[in-house]
Amino acid sequence: MLIAGAKGFAKEVLEVIYQADSQALVAFYDDVSADLPPLLYGHYSVLRTLAEARQWLTQDPAFALGTGSPHTRRLLADKLRQAGGVLTATLSPKATIGVFGTEIGVGCNVMTGAVLTADIILGEGVLINLNCTIGHDVVIEDYCELSPGVHIAGHVALGPNCVLGTGAVVLPGVRIGANSIIGAGSVVTKDVEADSLVVGIPAKVIKKLTHVAA
Repeated sequence: MLIAGAKGFAKEVLEVIYQADSQALVAFYDDVSADLPPLLYGHYSVLRTLAEARQWLTQDPAFALGTGSPHTRRLLADKLRQAGGVLTATLSPKATIGVFGTEIGVGCNVMTGAVLTADIILGEGVLINLNCTIGHDVVIEDYCELSPGVHIAGHVALGPNCVLGTGAVVLPGVRIGANSIIGAGSVVTKDVEADSLVVGIPAKVIKKLTHVAA
């Protein structure tokens, strides 16, 4: 498995892969950061060029996203697919994922301590971080990012590219439009239009955002 990224979150993805298979062959790909050693933890290679990544993918095409930010995740997914990679989900065996009606898209990360109940649909590249909970009948579209400790109640819908800050809470039946950002610790009690920055308890729109296409 190739992990796209080699910084903080990528290390957490490594932990998830290790939880599932301690003997898994893993490398990191990072052509941006200048301060990385050749090996992480003295064992896992850090590939620094797309040519190196392409060579790795000829032997094992699976790759996982190891960064946050919807825009960055999309870019890396597209880049490594063009290099021959197959975008792959990483699901922690220490997460609780319901079996009834739950669908997890390619490239999702479901991290340690997350709880997903029933009839949940995750689109491509969704990040469900540490200790998040998601209630029944929830749809989370492509490349949304839930920071640690987010709690989503039942019948919620998130449009693509939303980011929910640490500890945010979304109450039942709320719909959040595409590209919106929910501030850390906010409690969302009513629908949020696309391209909105909302914060507070209850959460209120404080700014309209300019969406940058991936």
